[in-house]
Amino acid sequence: MASKSSARYYGSFKELSPIRAIAETLMNSHNVRKVDIREAYEMAKKQPGVTVTDLPMYPEFVKLHHLPSDAKVLDDCHGNIIGRTAMARRFYNRLAPAQKNKVEADLREAVWQMQHYPLIKTEAVLGMDPDLMLKATFITTETDVANLFFWLLNFAPYEQLEEQYRNSPQHPIQDIIIVAFNEWTCDDPFYNNVGAPQLALVDEKHNVIFNLGMRYFGERKKGTLTLAWTSGIRIGMAACHGGIKELDFTTCKDPQYHKLGKRSIAFYGLSGTGKSSHTNSHDNAGTLPEGVSKVVLHDDAFQIDLENKVCRVWEPTLFDKTDSRTPDHPDWKYTLAVMNHMVAEIDGKHIPVGLDVRNPNGRALLDRDLLGKYVNRCAFPKALVWLMKDSTLPPIVKFTDKYLAIAMGAALMTQRSRAENVPEEELQKLVFEPFANPFRVYELYRDVEAFLKVADTGAEFYCFNSRGYWKESDDILEPIPLKTSLTLQTAVLMDQLEWEPWSIMPGAAIPTRDSIEKILPGYYELYNPNNRLNLDKYYALLKNRFQQRMDFLTNSDLQEKPNLQKLIVDALKLNI
Repeated sequence: MASKSSARYYGSFKELSPIRAIAETLMNSHNVRKVDIREAYEMAKKQPGVTVTDLPMYPEFVKLHHLPSDAKVLDDCHGNIIGRTAMARRFYNRLAPAQKNKVEADLREAVWQMQHYPLIKTEAVLGMDPDLMLKATFITTETDVANLFFWLLNFAPYEQLEEQYRNSPQHPIQDIIIVAFNEWTCDDPFYNNVGAPQLALVDEKHNVIFNLGMRYFGERKKGTLTLAWTSGIRIGMAACHGGIKELDFTTCKDPQYHKLGKRSIAFYGLSGTGKSSHTNSHDNAGTLPEGVSKVVLHDDAFQIDLENKVCRVWEPTLFDKTDSRTPDHPDWKYTLAVMNHMVAEIDGKHIPVGLDVRNPNGRALLDRDLLGKYVNRCAFPKALVWLMKDSTLPPIVKFTDKYLAIAMGAALMTQRSRAENVPEEELQKLVFEPFANPFRVYELYRDVEAFLKVADTGAEFYCFNSRGYWKESDDILEPIPLKTSLTLQTAVLMDQLEWEPWSIMPGAAIPTRDSIEKILPGYYELYNPNNRLNLDKYYALLKNRFQQRMDFLTNSDLQEKPNLQKLIVDALKLNI
């Protein structure tokens, strides 16, 4: 078995945290009934807030899991909160001793409340590659069965992969336990409260999460993934909240490309930076050679196995926003479930409507077949790309200094917009999300160390700017069309670019005139950093943003590794 039960993992039961002991006692209660995906579907259809639509569930998934042949997509509307609530998170292992005692007592009380409801549980396998599989158990109330059903859709029901799981290598990791209780009541101001209390309690050292007072499915999904990513970090892998695809050039019609072999490329970026566009594009806007074969590992979550130089996927499905999908969009064919969608009568049928017309953040669980051909493991990445909307950066920058490369990932940024109604000075402040992963629950230096190993193992690092490049000011920009970025992606994969140092940024390089003009005529002059208008103001803004990056990393937990911190922070110094 890949992960271990408590009895097999701990040398002594005294090593368990009280949080895991509480969760495990509940999991093993005779009053908690185990259900499978078929029973969960039938129960979920009857849950308040759920609408059974007339949209057929993706037929191939239905067949795989022996669901009713006429299974329909369910729409679960969650109420006031339709997104993840970061303010509700409490990290057990960071609490002071007195706070730990308090939270443990409150958790025991919450579970006592919970046991007055009919309880159910189910099991899943996290990880689709037989060499990286973990067992997870989800316990909740019958009133939350739709989330249990969606959780089984998102991951793999245990019975589906039981044989592979039992034959998979064992890792020094505990089985994962997720507990959810929507009806939790508590008036303690220590916990977040938006009309009702919410708590997402994380014990990453003992692989347990409690979701109390939180209906949104994303809390269950990302909570489970958080523990999976962290488990990977604990066994020496790199955790990736990003997309990755592999191109096989040996299938190209023109044999001159066969020497490129198989190459994978990974993309890390926050919402709206183009992560899915880059990962899922089948031909990079027509720039890939004829006959090249593409497979996608995943567009959101994977792990880089540094020892074996491969990447492995955690989930068999996608959890996508549907704000841009019209009712006739072809992607609906792959739908398994939807959340927080309007349901409209169209031609006599009740059909879920995306477009965020009912509320923001409408989501759908989609089968991975939507991506075309996919795999459960792929090659170690040739290239990793930080996607950033930073107007001070050219469309592409290559990092020749590994410390600068990892510093830029550790200080991956976004900006507030005028739509957020914040003061002008706030618009100049960068918001940092290291490695585009808001679900990191361990120290930042662990990610920094992991990605430095990725660099040492042979990967190249790049930054793509997906906002627009300074032309005259931070508001008057030179557009960077998606096709330009996709063309640059192809150029990276096919070694079509040569590089020259960017003089003001030691350790960074931009494409040479001769190499880029063959691919994108006019690019060199259009995006040459020296051609910015109001150059003094441009340099001032560039310097300000890199100082913000340095300040962020200086004040981070990299302080615990002073030598590493100095290498990372110093790499961000500019020659201005």
